[in-house]
Amino acid sequence: MIRFFTIHPTASNLIMGLFILAGLLMLPQIKRETFPEVNSFEVEIKVPYPGASPSDVEQAICKPLEDALDGISYTEEKRCEARNSLGLMTIKMLEDGDFGVFQDDIKSAVDAIDSFPDKAEAAVIRELGKTQAVITVALVADMPRPELKNLAEEIKQRMLRDTIIPLVTIEGFSTRQFQVQISQHNLRRYGLSLQDIANLVTKQNIDLPAGDISTEDRDYQIRFSDEKRSVAELEQLIVIEGEQRNEVRLGDIATIVDSFDNKEDKVTFNDKPAAFLKISKNTRDDSLKVLAAVEQFIADEEKRLPEQIEFHLTQDYTSIINDRISMLSTNAWQGLLLVFAVMWLFFGTRYAFWVVMGLPVSFLASAFVLGNMGLSINMLSMVALLLALGILMDDAIVISESIGSQIRHGKKPLEAAIEGTKVVAKGVFSSFLTTLCIFSGLLFLKGDIGQVLVVVPIVLIAVISVSLLEAFFILPHHLHHSLSHAGKANSQGREARFRARFDQGFDKVRLTIDRWVAVLINYRYAFLGSVLAVLIISVSLLVAGVIKFSPFPNVEGNLLQARILMPTGTSLARTEEVVERYTTSLKATSETFSSEGKSAIEAVTVMFNTHADAFETGPHLATINVDMLTAEERDFSLNEFMDNWREQAGNTPEAWSITIKEPSIGPSGRAIFIRLQGEDLDELSQASHELQNWLSGYPGVNNLMDDLRPGKPEFTLHLKPGAFTLGIDAQTIASQLRAAYQGAKVIESSIGLETYEVSVMLDDESKDELSDFDTFPIIHPATGAVIPLSHVADITPTRSFSRIHRVDNQRTVTVYGDIDNQKNNTGEVIADLKKNKLAELEAQFPNTQINFQGEVKEGAETQSSMKTALILGLAGVFILLSFQFRSYAEPLVVMLNIPLAFIGVVWGHWLMGLDITMPSLLGFVSLSGIVVNDSILLVEFIKRRVNEGFSVHEAGSKASHDRFRAVLLTSLTTIAGMTPLLFETSLQAQILIPLATSIVFGIASSTLLVLFVVPCFYSVLEDFGLAKAEKP
Repeated sequence: MIRFFTIHPTASNLIMGLFILAGLLMLPQIKRETFPEVNSFEVEIKVPYPGASPSDVEQAICKPLEDALDGISYTEEKRCEARNSLGLMTIKMLEDGDFGVFQDDIKSAVDAIDSFPDKAEAAVIRELGKTQAVITVALVADMPRPELKNLAEEIKQRMLRDTIIPLVTIEGFSTRQFQVQISQHNLRRYGLSLQDIANLVTKQNIDLPAGDISTEDRDYQIRFSDEKRSVAELEQLIVIEGEQRNEVRLGDIATIVDSFDNKEDKVTFNDKPAAFLKISKNTRDDSLKVLAAVEQFIADEEKRLPEQIEFHLTQDYTSIINDRISMLSTNAWQGLLLVFAVMWLFFGTRYAFWVVMGLPVSFLASAFVLGNMGLSINMLSMVALLLALGILMDDAIVISESIGSQIRHGKKPLEAAIEGTKVVAKGVFSSFLTTLCIFSGLLFLKGDIGQVLVVVPIVLIAVISVSLLEAFFILPHHLHHSLSHAGKANSQGREARFRARFDQGFDKVRLTIDRWVAVLINYRYAFLGSVLAVLIISVSLLVAGVIKFSPFPNVEGNLLQARILMPTGTSLARTEEVVERYTTSLKATSETFSSEGKSAIEAVTVMFNTHADAFETGPHLATINVDMLTAEERDFSLNEFMDNWREQAGNTPEAWSITIKEPSIGPSGRAIFIRLQGEDLDELSQASHELQNWLSGYPGVNNLMDDLRPGKPEFTLHLKPGAFTLGIDAQTIASQLRAAYQGAKVIESSIGLETYEVSVMLDDESKDELSDFDTFPIIHPATGAVIPLSHVADITPTRSFSRIHRVDNQRTVTVYGDIDNQKNNTGEVIADLKKNKLAELEAQFPNTQINFQGEVKEGAETQSSMKTALILGLAGVFILLSFQFRSYAEPLVVMLNIPLAFIGVVWGHWLMGLDITMPSLLGFVSLSGIVVNDSILLVEFIKRRVNEGFSVHEAGSKASHDRFRAVLLTSLTTIAGMTPLLFETSLQAQILIPLATSIVFGIASSTLLVLFVVPCFYSVLEDFGLAKAEKP
């Protein structure tokens, strides 16, 4: 096959053209995103239970759900939240399960539940994690909020006509309502209850089909339509008719307001009222295409709508992808040029061109394969391609150097190309299989971090497989063609003179290496002992904590949030005051970090009734979103900005929690995520506060909070003795109170594109004082007599919890927190907590179980699977090499290079001031598949020299001499490909620099040592009679 493709005038070029064409056609179809898709494998079950307290929801909703779902196969975890009027169950599947079957089992189990309360609504089941946020469009206009909502609905419908924009939701509004507000005075005056008025309104608001009329000619449908769809129409409804035919209309006794259900559901953009259109995408959509479609839509709308209507893009999760792809593309071109420069130094322009040409050919062919597998262009796949810059060159360098060696022995170009390829074909294929062994093990990484990192081995396997075909069937033909035309070009000119001088210098270096190898073989035990000592010192740096471990590097985005949590029951006005204080301090912080007249922040949005960590709703919640300058433009870190913002804002003593943080971007989870489980909520609360007090003493720990908080102050009512004999029962009082203070929903209909409700309720002035509650008029259902509430019911102040959380059938309180990685390390904080506090906590609260989630759990899960992958990969390498060398000892010589690479990994991180992270470990495991390739060829050449009659000592020196050029070239090209990334100053590269550090320093150390260690260790094997030459 090699001879056929080398000789054939067109076959190699046709294959190359096919590879390039397939890749070019596939590239536009590959979606682009920041990180690879992470499957959550979670299903949410939502069961509304109107009017129920968290305790009621726990008993009536959560426990029946837990009982029904206990037998579901492949369940990893069940979480149930009991909130006011809502039960929310989330069930997570183990990665090994079939998610489709898992969902079907859940639906069947929920459908079989027959113990839900009668007033509970139907369960809604949905899959989580199917969509990702792209960007938000802020619509700002000076108009009443109902009109702004109507405009937002119209724009949403026009936006969805574009097939590229998949999902649009409107934020900043609750349900549209016509609120019929009646005072207590009018209720007493006319002897009416709110429920009576609600019933009267319902009877006069009808829109329903009434049947059909069939005649000989045609059929007619009958519809009775008398639905009131405006404030004016509702005001004309008759509620009382006197004996003299005088009428009292609804507008006479009530104020009808066109408003929204919850006043706290509102948003602002740069201090202006706004409507948000949140754009999301499905997993199959390309984020950048969606963003481009939104930008084009806004450009068209701005031409069509009046100037007073403004569009602003905010909460942009997507344009950062452009920055990262651009950064990585720049590094890739720089790496490619450096690789070409290295090849040119050793081989010349034409020869180097065809060797390097294998890179784009392999990349494009791999793009075709990866596109059909559903992979995206993201940070990790781009890093894998950067890593492949060096790996791909290994095969090409070994083959091209072997062909060059054949030329130096006087063979003609054609025979040199064929024989040179065949000589190293066995070693090249063996190296491919060993690399494949290591990377195949990495395909089974576990955890969310594993789902992200697994992209790297998938890409590398695809690329090295394609490159093997390119090296065997395309490269020899091109090198034969190049050598055939190289005679005249190399005999004259400035390049030829430079090459002669370079070769002389290189030969001097090689002779120096030869002398050192000969010397070190004589002192082999001392030398190997020294190398072992360095390895032990390197490992001790990790064990002693000199070099720390973090699951995943921090990746700074362009968004910040201040999440404000006031005590439950805090008024909207007080929450707005706190928001104003933090937005003012934000402006002062922005001025501090602004430079050259350019503001550090681009926009500020405020969303009330929103808090990602509170797991509840209400006027006591707010979130301030800050759009920062892009990471490429700013010259400060977000941690510095946040620290200054906290300092400017000062303390807010009455607030339960105010956290200033960056929304989570990476897959490693929360830094501090500790679960306390037991049945006594009071004990769990005490344990939580004790734990938070301890954690707050660590430097860099901030934003501590838990998820168990008191609910609103409550008034619990009990019927007084004797009230029932007066004809007043509990149902009468409860229904009239519910209608007054919660509102009685009369009808639900639609106006144009919008759904609206008509609700009857007390007006605000009749329920803004506690005395109003005591004197609330209860209307006797038979006589119409007005009875003050306090006369028929005992009123007791109480307070319960705002939310009860259950995990795996146990009540759970979770402590959350963040850690500034410039001041501390998650692993160190948790380790110290376990060592110095955990036993005390367990003794103090014996009925409370403590377990650790977030970074600690995710990191351990992925780390464990990575160790397993490495062990299995190394076992595969050993088996392959043992089969190839027909020996158990010689594979160990080859695999020696792996710990040598680890020395470079550890010291590289120390020099760069980096923590060891999962990408660092992935880089090391990847190295395990790369660095053995040099050892394989070294051992093969040692064995060949021994077979030629040399002693093992002499054969070791000769092999290092023979392979020095190839070993140095393969290492230099890999280092050259990754070096631009190593010195990337962009904040976006923080996730990638640890991986690049592992590769660059690991290969550097293994290359430096392999030329000396392998011959020395092989000589030691000879000393013990374990290295023997086998005559062919």
